[in-house]
Amino acid sequence: MRTLQVELGARSYPIDIGPGVLSRLDTQGQRCLVVSNDTVAPLHLKTLLAQLPEGTATCILPDGEAHKTLDSAGVILDALAAGGFHRDGLVIALGGGVIGDLAGFAAAVYHRGIAFIQIPTTLLSMVDSSVGGKTGVNHPAGKNLIGAFHQPRQVLADLQLLDTLPSREYAAGMAEVVKYAALGDLAFLDWLEAQTPALQARDHAVLAEMVERCCATKARIVAADEREQGQRALLNLGHTFGHAIETASGYGTVLHGEAVAIGMVMAADLSYRLGWTSLTDVERLRDLLQALDLPTRCPPIPPEQFLALMQRDKKVLNNRLRLVLLKPLGQAIITADVPPEPLQETLLAAT
Repeated sequence: MRTLQVELGARSYPIDIGPGVLSRLDTQGQRCLVVSNDTVAPLHLKTLLAQLPEGTATCILPDGEAHKTLDSAGVILDALAAGGFHRDGLVIALGGGVIGDLAGFAAAVYHRGIAFIQIPTTLLSMVDSSVGGKTGVNHPAGKNLIGAFHQPRQVLADLQLLDTLPSREYAAGMAEVVKYAALGDLAFLDWLEAQTPALQARDHAVLAEMVERCCATKARIVAADEREQGQRALLNLGHTFGHAIETASGYGTVLHGEAVAIGMVMAADLSYRLGWTSLTDVERLRDLLQALDLPTRCPPIPPEQFLALMQRDKKVLNNRLRLVLLKPLGQAIITADVPPEPLQETLLAAT
């Protein structure tokens, strides 16, 4: 087992990583509401409930990004209210990024904030969304437009839960892994290229090292910039393009990790057009993503629609689009100084 600490003063919390770490769940004797979905619950809810008092409340939502809405958050809030939960209640999120974001958002606003624990069941949520305290829901106008920062009390990344993860979902999680390497760790990129066969086989020992490296990077960045006033925005490499793809395609049609993979290639392409990185770097990134069974071509989206959706990104300040680009591969930067011509060329070349 591996343990990391997200250092945020009074809001610090541990991330336990490894097979079987679900046994380290610490409810501190609080009443719990377990939030899951109708795909994960049949697989893992019974195991979790065996560690909790009889009669623990549950809230099972439909699966999928299309259900990451205010209505779904309302279902969780209704369950908390109907169960008579007070400020000493505890929400446990058992699921992937959608469930983690929904449960965390409900916990953030119920009684103006109650405790919650993240038990991620997807690779993407283990390496990214369960850590850092971003919670929220989607809106037809854009992804994650409604949300709150609310840190979990504990994160349990039990690698055994990945054994039941569908191949497409597993591959989608690898996009966020590659993101950490591309934005600031070329040695990690080398490691991922060398370990691709073991990662494809879901070797627990290799996965443990990979998840720890990702979480350590995110924990360090979050500790320095909890509310994304500066360097935390680097974690959005590929996301401005990716969120536009998700919104234009209809939430859930293109998985979040798939959209991020495409978005990273687009960010690399734009960086190349700006003279900041080499074509070799663009091809290296694309080749690794493809080796990990991820798409690298964008679905057909008219450039004017794509750009309009990007303008709704949360990093836009003073009506200026800010992008996370590469200067070069392994060194991400945040910039608002992107001429329209190369951006238009990237959008046209992406499909």
